[in-house]
Amino acid sequence: MGISDLKGLSSNRDRRHSFDLSSHSPFDLPYKTLREALWAAPRDKPFATMWQGEDDVQSVNFGEFTALAETQAAYLQQQGLSAGDTIVLIMPQGIPLMASFAAAMYLGAIPAILAYPNFKVEPAKYRAGLTAVTANLKARLVMLDEEFPQELLGHVTLGEFSKLVRYEKGASRERAQPAPTTDPAEVAFIQHSAGTTGLQKGVALSHSAVLQHLARLAPALMLRSDDRIYSWLPLYHDMGLIACFILPMVCHVPVIMQSPTDWVLQPATMLQIISEYRCTLGWIPNFAFNFLARRAHPETGAAYDLSSVRALINCAEPVRASSLDEFRSAFSRYGLRASALQSSYAMAETVFAVTQSALDVANGPVRVWVDSEIFRRECTAVPAESSNPRAACYVSSGKCLPGTSVRVVSETGQDLPDGGLGEILIQSDSMLSGYYNRPDLTAQALRDGWYCSGDLGFVLDGEVFVVGRQKDLIIVAGENIHPHDVEEIVSSHPLIHEGRVVAFGLHNPELGTQEIVIVAEVLEEENLTNSLAIEQDLRNAVTGELGVSARLIYLKPPRWIVKSTAGKPARSTTREKLLAEHSELEFDSLKKKGVHA
Repeated sequence: MGISDLKGLSSNRDRRHSFDLSSHSPFDLPYKTLREALWAAPRDKPFATMWQGEDDVQSVNFGEFTALAETQAAYLQQQGLSAGDTIVLIMPQGIPLMASFAAAMYLGAIPAILAYPNFKVEPAKYRAGLTAVTANLKARLVMLDEEFPQELLGHVTLGEFSKLVRYEKGASRERAQPAPTTDPAEVAFIQHSAGTTGLQKGVALSHSAVLQHLARLAPALMLRSDDRIYSWLPLYHDMGLIACFILPMVCHVPVIMQSPTDWVLQPATMLQIISEYRCTLGWIPNFAFNFLARRAHPETGAAYDLSSVRALINCAEPVRASSLDEFRSAFSRYGLRASALQSSYAMAETVFAVTQSALDVANGPVRVWVDSEIFRRECTAVPAESSNPRAACYVSSGKCLPGTSVRVVSETGQDLPDGGLGEILIQSDSMLSGYYNRPDLTAQALRDGWYCSGDLGFVLDGEVFVVGRQKDLIIVAGENIHPHDVEEIVSSHPLIHEGRVVAFGLHNPELGTQEIVIVAEVLEEENLTNSLAIEQDLRNAVTGELGVSARLIYLKPPRWIVKSTAGKPARSTTREKLLAEHSELEFDSLKKKGVHA
């Protein structure tokens, strides 16, 4: 679908938008269950490769993987797991975790992967999340690897009939008894919606919902049998689990992966792996484009060859034009095509993708320039010439997949016209029916069959533009300021760690409006000796770009900002940490008078 085809898409009176992919051939998925799809794979075709260094690479084909899964299934069966039981998997990224997941489905059990402890997540936050989620799941088994920290065992909540087991390689030579024929409507697995206070919202997905979603996602990706997926994304997050494990497992394409921790420590390894294995597809969040462009040291990458990449999809955050442009500028010399940088809007509640940009458009996702002042004051995207000094560029996350519709509504729930900024509501035939064991959260999230995403955005000509989180909006003297805009400006400073910035609003009762508060990590702790100059640079930059001042700026040493289990800065938790450390903000009195963050 070319840019000239964007006009004239039909929409009904409640402003629903959907994506017509009829021009793409459907990817044939003649399976009723995920287990059937996996065991139908060509046994000698490569499946999963775990890269942990040039001298530490583990690979299995589909035949070897299914044999490993059957071995683990026998072990789990000996431990008392049977059809319909839930099993929690807390293991490092890798083939054993994937095989244990498949083993559970082989038995008709319901696996749920939780985050493994790592240095990126604050310990107190991890412990609280672990306790809450395991309590909610009430699993029959909780499987840990041998290296799981002993001090965390007390935070694993076990029910009356729960059992804690350790993963054992080659644990059983007996053959497992597979579950009887599985009803496609039965729950296949539980994936969790990543939140800033822990993985608390479990989404139970049926075999039919997942397969139906993949049958529609695959054509949108123009998926081919010779594709090779690259991933460092954690398997406890929907982007890693669905796009980089379930999709290749069901569609029988190889996936080459590494751990998120290894990628953070050595970001250039991503480009090395893509070059070596000729990977064609991958998904990464917006911040990773900046991170790679600045940290992968492209000047030393003469050996990179990115010409195999068909689509590197910007997902899980509002898409930034500057991030795509910076990445393209850094790596186009290594064969990266302009059309390779794409976008998507995805979430656990809809299995995965809500939208996908059209991969057959030469210049990547659609961009629009809007009058930024009107947008901030009137919440309406009014097109402007790109040369206009007030013009702000927004990048589309694509159009809705078949079977999925979106509406944009006002605070009172009224449907907004094209260009109107409001909350994005989603309806899908593969959408959750509710959160697992959480009717309270279900009641908050579902409204007359529509999922209330909490995301702010607008639609133009069927293209969905995601702007940020509704709860994070900062209102300064009647102007709507989106934290992502502030954070992007601050992250561009050479002494600030990109992606380690949080902006939020605090109500100032004397002024009767909110003020912008910025927390930013410096690259090196010694940079704090130059904090006054850096703060002034940041104030000037924010004022110059957005026309509003940021009075409160706090520079912090590396690793100070709290991150979510998905690896993104957690605004609310970081805000609480900052307010607890800085009594001059008078959090208690501000909280009584109203805090918006």
